[in-house]
Amino acid sequence: MLIKVWTVSLLTLLFVAFITPCPYGGEPVAFTQEDRERLIRLEVIIEEFKESVDKRFEQFDKRFEQMMNFLLILAGIFTTLTLGVIGFACWDRRTVIKKARDEAIEKIEREWKLQDLILALREIAKTNADVERVMRSFHLL
Repeated sequence: MLIKVWTVSLLTLLFVAFITPCPYGGEPVAFTQEDRERLIRLEVIIEEFKESVDKRFEQFDKRFEQMMNFLLILAGIFTTLTLGVIGFACWDRRTVIKKARDEAIEKIEREWKLQDLILALREIAKTNADVERVMRSFHLL
């Protein structure tokens, strides 16, 4: 848009400069055939320049649009990867915690045999009053 305004302004200025009479001589300067040919060549050159600038801007717009599409695709890929990693971490943590809890309970039952110890103390408590009193105070009977 700016180039079009600039081009029109330049052409208008040139046109006015060639048509207006010379203020110093009193006689208007007439256009010669050579002057007209120069103006025509100038208009042709300006049109070619305008077309080349328009082409370059179109190429730039296309390239910019391609880059923006590429950036959107990259953003989508990174978002998907991030969500996938976070989801996997949550799932894996839940699985590991459940397995660790089950292993801890199994190890406690296997090594310490608390249940067997409590049953043995209950048997002893049947014949020993002191053991029975202690087990009742801890609510094991």
